[in-house]
Amino acid sequence: MGCFLSLVEPVVIVSTVGNSFYGTALTLAVYNRTLEQTGGQTDQAQALSSHFFLVNSCVTSLLSFVATALLGWLADRHGPRVLLVVPQIGYFLSKFFLLAFVLLRLPLSVLYVEAVVHGLCGGGPAFWGGVISLAALSSDQEQRSLKLNVVDFCSGVAGVVGGLLSGYMYQWGQSGVVLVLMGLLLCAGALLYSVFLFSYPKPSGREGAGHTALSQEPPWMDRVGVALHFSAMALFMLGMCGAENMLSLYVLKPPLSWDSVWLGYGRAATSAMYLTSFLGVLVLSRPLGDTMLILLGIQSALAVTEVVSTMVFASIYPLTLGWYSGFIFLLSCAISYLSVVPILYLNWRGIRQGYTPIAGTDQLQHPFNTGES
Repeated sequence: MGCFLSLVEPVVIVSTVGNSFYGTALTLAVYNRTLEQTGGQTDQAQALSSHFFLVNSCVTSLLSFVATALLGWLADRHGPRVLLVVPQIGYFLSKFFLLAFVLLRLPLSVLYVEAVVHGLCGGGPAFWGGVISLAALSSDQEQRSLKLNVVDFCSGVAGVVGGLLSGYMYQWGQSGVVLVLMGLLLCAGALLYSVFLFSYPKPSGREGAGHTALSQEPPWMDRVGVALHFSAMALFMLGMCGAENMLSLYVLKPPLSWDSVWLGYGRAATSAMYLTSFLGVLVLSRPLGDTMLILLGIQSALAVTEVVSTMVFASIYPLTLGWYSGFIFLLSCAISYLSVVPILYLNWRGIRQGYTPIAGTDQLQHPFNTGES
């Protein structure tokens, strides 16, 4: 039993299912409200909804970026508990605001308050920073990449299950009240588990030595290689994040006119990419090693890219509704494919000059430290 209570995976699974319920309920609640406000005019409702999600995402992401830095500082001094618990308080409160919005038919502006509260609690960047720190502390260096991707795999499975169930549960009760309540209860359960039951690992002397080694830059760090990998990831995030946010709105309007069940299927299909990524890392972790995979998976600085992506796509989407509403998906595809250019150049450079490691693996004893994301 003690071994089970030291696993962070149950928190990830329960929280992800609850957030999947919340995502479906939020999208449908906002779109249905804007349809009421526009008298059933789908293009106007799409424009209003995209504006709402633009402001909501920017507020949450920017505040999360600031809050995560503060929470990371506190976690360095008091352990990763703060990074796991505080964001879940934000998850719980955000669902509470949505429940009040649906039950009391409050104005749409109330959900902006939810975005502020969610962001000030750290949001997704802080939560996943805590999850990654705990997963790293509870695993050996040789198995760390596999451990982190098991966590991603669990998140993907939970996202698929949550997406499949959310569409059906939305139809129970009025305006998705049951779905929001279930999401609220699941996040409350994950929060209580994190506070009262979860057994937090303590860094050992070996971990402290790793922290010291990480703080000193390896003498032969390949700065160009790091920059190229980072730019590739940033381009991919720029192309994908904004389009994914708009896709949930796009499928609700004619000619697709998806209902809650099909919307849930779509969310499940998006979450399924975690399953294939787990298989890819399982195969590549041995030949590539931890250092390369960690550099390919850089965390919280990409929150800025997500904000920019949402701003760009949410601004373009309303302008294209009258002539070609699918233009943003072509744009997303083009930008995402650009992310391969830095990787191809890095590969060509390696073939031409001979392979040079990005960082000395013998200098990098511990790729994660407590509280950083």
